[in-house]
Amino acid sequence: MTDPQDMTLDELRPALAERLPQEAAFDGWSEKALDAAAQSLGVPADRARLAFAGGAGQMVDAWFANIDRHMADQLPPETLTQMRIRDRITALVLARLAAMAPHREALRRALAVLAMPHHVAMATALGWRAADAMWRLAGDNSTGFAHYTKRMTLIGVYGSTLLVFIDDQSEDYAETRAFLDRRIDDVMKFEKFKAQLKPDPDHHFSLARFLGRLRYPSR
Repeated sequence: MTDPQDMTLDELRPALAERLPQEAAFDGWSEKALDAAAQSLGVPADRARLAFAGGAGQMVDAWFANIDRHMADQLPPETLTQMRIRDRITALVLARLAAMAPHREALRRALAVLAMPHHVAMATALGWRAADAMWRLAGDNSTGFAHYTKRMTLIGVYGSTLLVFIDDQSEDYAETRAFLDRRIDDVMKFEKFKAQLKPDPDHHFSLARFLGRLRYPSR
């Protein structure tokens, strides 16, 4: 492992992000929490502040990026390919929650940061990044409209599950798991419904044929 004193700022951010949540649980995503994380890592506070010159939003961004990496490490492709698609997505969401479970208060404060008006764009980008990472790990290679709708749908599922997870006091987060299962069931039903709406290639709408029938109606 690289000596923290020799780390570039890009290397320093994920290293600090590993320690920030336990400090943010008490002091929020603040310079005080960042100073404590820097002391724990063994780097000067002013260098840590330089790494996170963007403030609280940048700290949250770095932590969530660590969650992305943790999820990928926990569920490599050889593991996911043995599962059905819905089970892959479920496992990926649960892997993210497991990584955040020791830091639920930090998560609550992170979501409060992202809810601020000046962080709306960042919140949207981070939600998209999480959903895109999950679908890519799940093996999705869709393009066009399907690519975007899958990710938008998963953002809704993941976001609503996080809100349940924050306050879940049940054993092994049973309430969160049940909620996630119901939401994914809803998504699967919707995907099946969309598939039923796909036009029959032999009976697709033709503007030319439609106009022709208006001009020369059948008798």
